[in-house]
Amino acid sequence: MEFIVKSARPETLETATLVIAVGEGHKLGETAKAIDNASAGAIGALLKRGDLAGKLGQTLLAHNLPNLKAERVLLVGSGKEAELSDRQLRKMLTAAYGVLKTLGGSDAVLALGDVQVKGRDAYGKARLIVESLADGDYQFDRFKSEKADAKALNKLTLLSAKADQAEVERATRHARAIAGGMAFTRDLGNLPPNLCHPSYLAEEAKTLGKTYKNLKVEILDEKKLKELGAGAFLAVAQGSDQPPRLIVLNYQGGKKTDKPFVLVGKGITFDTGGISIKPSAGMDEMKYDMCGAASVFGTLKAVLELQLPINLVCLLACAENMPSGGATRPGDIVTTMSGQTVEILNTDAEGRLVLCDTLTYAERFKPQAVIDIATLTGACIVALGGHTSGLMGNDDDLLQQLLKAGQSADDRAWQLPLFDEYQEQLDSPFADIANIGGPKAGTITAGCFLSRFAKKYHWAHLDIAGTAWISGGKEKGATGRPVPLLTQYLLDRSDKVAS
Repeated sequence: MEFIVKSARPETLETATLVIAVGEGHKLGETAKAIDNASAGAIGALLKRGDLAGKLGQTLLAHNLPNLKAERVLLVGSGKEAELSDRQLRKMLTAAYGVLKTLGGSDAVLALGDVQVKGRDAYGKARLIVESLADGDYQFDRFKSEKADAKALNKLTLLSAKADQAEVERATRHARAIAGGMAFTRDLGNLPPNLCHPSYLAEEAKTLGKTYKNLKVEILDEKKLKELGAGAFLAVAQGSDQPPRLIVLNYQGGKKTDKPFVLVGKGITFDTGGISIKPSAGMDEMKYDMCGAASVFGTLKAVLELQLPINLVCLLACAENMPSGGATRPGDIVTTMSGQTVEILNTDAEGRLVLCDTLTYAERFKPQAVIDIATLTGACIVALGGHTSGLMGNDDDLLQQLLKAGQSADDRAWQLPLFDEYQEQLDSPFADIANIGGPKAGTITAGCFLSRFAKKYHWAHLDIAGTAWISGGKEKGATGRPVPLLTQYLLDRSDKVAS
């Protein structure tokens, strides 16, 4: 989908479809009134007949209105609020796009200057509009014999006031990069696990490295992981025929002396639970246990597209967790790269094992901050549902930056505590630490576990178990989150560099 920005009178534009907003009670804003006046009151006449009440998400398609160069006008209800929430705007856009993609026209003009969004300026509103529409255009039919019908619509124009045009164009550029990163993340997540295994992800990394000159790629195999003493990482993979990979992607967009930001992604390409095997119902969705790594891939893709003036290191901890005669057993003790020993009480708590060694590996980059992203605990879904990611960490400034980024990107997180009392749940009589802390506060104790390996830098942990994919039914699939949050965080750091 092509997105362009124009500053023009909407009634003068030649387009297949002109989209305008109508408030509840037939309220028209200044833009809609101008279009109505140009059409000799045709829009007002439609509303007086009661064809559209203006409730949020209602739509009405009108053809061949007089004096307009648009072939059609799509009226979309914006509801009764003077200012919409982010969620309300998304509902409105979803309704409008649902109509647009069924039409024969190849383009549409969005004249939505009348729509005000709480807490958002022209940049923020445009970002949300473009990201929502681009994300709504996503489909994954790679393995279907019959592909989805090609849509005629291929260009959307956002109308902007002249004073806002530069900011709206900047927002559109950012939104397109983020949407592209989300699509890349969703594609990787939706791939079947017989195709998308650690070696496949390593090849994807190499392809990126060939495409972008300022991206260096290094793949650490089993031999290298053994040399590094990554006993916890290797323990997860030892039951699988698929070899593990630690993928290192190093983007140099800033000065050589600038310390990098580091993103660490959990990449368990399929998680049976190992010997502590999961119930069979819904186990197909355990292909999404690599969505942490996929979201890091997607964020990097957005950063590469925008060529942000920062240094960024992405570490993808990729393995497959399978039961076999060689698999790790409950009760095994392994030695991590940091030298700490771990008693594995549950082999289904494997994500923290690949992450802990990767967090230790991150020390060598002398990072400004490290953020790990993982579909780590079912307990996070119980606590926060599928709407909000869990957030923990050891630095208040970093946590506040991420919370702010999530709010700005409408990809929110919620902070959970890491009090010392929770650390005691991880005590082991036989090793330095156990890999689970019992049935209570499972998300927090998982964060406590990781915190033991992140003491040498500012660190945050995002648990995306509830937000990385949608379960069951026709809507099942990867969401692309938290690419918007992470990219916004890095955009904010880039703005700081520029200032």
